[in-house]
Amino acid sequence: LSADDNYTQVSAFVIVGFPSLQPEYFDIVGWFFFFLYVTIVLGNLLLVVVFALEHSIQKPMYIIMLSLALSDIGFPTVALPKLIARYWWNDGRLSFQTCLFQRHMIHYFGSLNSLILLTMALDRYFAICFPLRYPTVMTNQTMTGLTVLTWVVAHIFPSVSSYHIPTMSFCGLNKIMNVFCDTRSVVALVCGDISRKYMQSFATALFILYVPLSLIVISYIALIVTVLHVDSGKGLVKTFSTFATQGCIISIYYIPRFFVYAAPLFPSLTMTHDKRIAATLFYSLFPPLINPFIYCLRTKEIKQILRRWIQKRKSIFPKNMTLVKIEEK
Repeated sequence: LSADDNYTQVSAFVIVGFPSLQPEYFDIVGWFFFFLYVTIVLGNLLLVVVFALEHSIQKPMYIIMLSLALSDIGFPTVALPKLIARYWWNDGRLSFQTCLFQRHMIHYFGSLNSLILLTMALDRYFAICFPLRYPTVMTNQTMTGLTVLTWVVAHIFPSVSSYHIPTMSFCGLNKIMNVFCDTRSVVALVCGDISRKYMQSFATALFILYVPLSLIVISYIALIVTVLHVDSGKGLVKTFSTFATQGCIISIYYIPRFFVYAAPLFPSLTMTHDKRIAATLFYSLFPPLINPFIYCLRTKEIKQILRRWIQKRKSIFPKNMTLVKIEEK
């Protein structure tokens, strides 16, 4: 018998979720992820609607925010429905091709968010360091082109592994020890020594995530140096407040990822399946959850638009109530 004769063809995978979670908590966990999904989608959809209806904010910075909002809707839409089905109806089954598609899209949106954060940092860099040239360099057309480019380029690296994984041999095991299909969980089911495959995926992930992060850090250092030389008083406080907010988002996005990816390479850094899944969900879903609140509450123009919308609604309802009272009389 050849080695391949001992392999069993896998036609489907099963999402396990949290391995240690007891069945009596399945409904609660399912509802938690359902409400989390609805909150993320509605919050980011609000930003999309505001951008579509208000021409006054159709500017380069808001084009980036629109791109981030659409990406933040896309990731949970790919990741959470099957997880919710797994806990509500014990339906964690995914066909082989569906699992590979989900894996591709999970890593696609991870790469896309990294590139969007880089674009946002570059936009702030040009706006603060070159304020006179910014309006001519960063036009709506330029930012739209950059945005489209990021959405296309983000497909490149996930596509490489999407090409190789179908050619790998699986040993008959089909349980995905995660809440969705990703490269690490799928490659763990491949027959033979997976250390080389894991190192390849680890190196790819580091390149995709930390090359943009390096450029983001460099741009922020340049921004801080520029602000310290030029600005003072309230302007300085406002600028550093913006840096602190975006730095918090970037830290949540990048730092936990490193520990999750690097854990297998450091024997002393032990991480159970449940802890790894919790960390993955934290860095994947917390930024999309808080981004709309941060940008709505901290962006003056959006706050004014929302306040105007609320005032319009308040002015309409009293008139309707008056008409109803008149008709009753």
